[in-house]
Amino acid sequence: MAILQVENLQKSFGKTKVLDGISFTMEKGEVLSLIGSSGSGKTTLLRCLNFLETPGAGRILMGDEVLFDAADRQTTRQSEIRKKRLHFGLVFQNFNLFPQYTALENVMLARELLAKEQPDWKDNKRQIRQEIRTAAEELLCQMGLSDRMNNYPHQLSGGQCQRVAIARALNLHPDILCFDEPTSALDPELTGEVLRVIRSLADQNTTMIIVTHEMAFARDVASKVIFMDGGKICEMGTPEQVFGNPQMERTKQFLANYAQQG
Repeated sequence: MAILQVENLQKSFGKTKVLDGISFTMEKGEVLSLIGSSGSGKTTLLRCLNFLETPGAGRILMGDEVLFDAADRQTTRQSEIRKKRLHFGLVFQNFNLFPQYTALENVMLARELLAKEQPDWKDNKRQIRQEIRTAAEELLCQMGLSDRMNNYPHQLSGGQCQRVAIARALNLHPDILCFDEPTSALDPELTGEVLRVIRSLADQNTTMIIVTHEMAFARDVASKVIFMDGGKICEMGTPEQVFGNPQMERTKQFLANYAQQG
């Protein structure tokens, strides 16, 4: 059974249709790479999945649960959206870390805020906070940042900041981890360290959606690739199918341009 099902998702900004009937499914442990030119709708799709944008039509299902249905007002209520966002973890291009908090505090913050809303917080505050801290420390160690936990964002490199952001997203135990151009704000020499972390997550069967312009990485790490053009899915398949034997002329043209740039 699909862990994620997207049906006929549509989104417009004014008269410009940015998503035009997007439909796909994902299985648990699958890694989906979204590729395409800037402006093709990739980031908007991620933002719709994370409820940062509201689609004008379509449905989003997580297993048997309907997260969003444009025809059902209850699925668009703000009171419900925050809870549904927890199914997805989003790692932004520019890290979006809080500069006044250390790396460890950045990773702990969201989970601690959620814990404070639970009825057992007052009676078990010290124990719960320690559990959150331990989990955050383990994630930062996994990211290779055991010696940077007490550093502030301005004391970290771009690659280190991005790894903190990945740990922060993982600390909320999302069903699907989403990356929006995770290396676009990094110097080329720092790109490799972030890609290695993402590859290790794929090896651990972490379900991920990755918007990327790193074609070699997308081909290597993905189990499914979607090429988007003009707000539509132009081609979808395995990396071998999309990169090795594209069927659509637009896909061939896009990949040829990247091959020339390389």
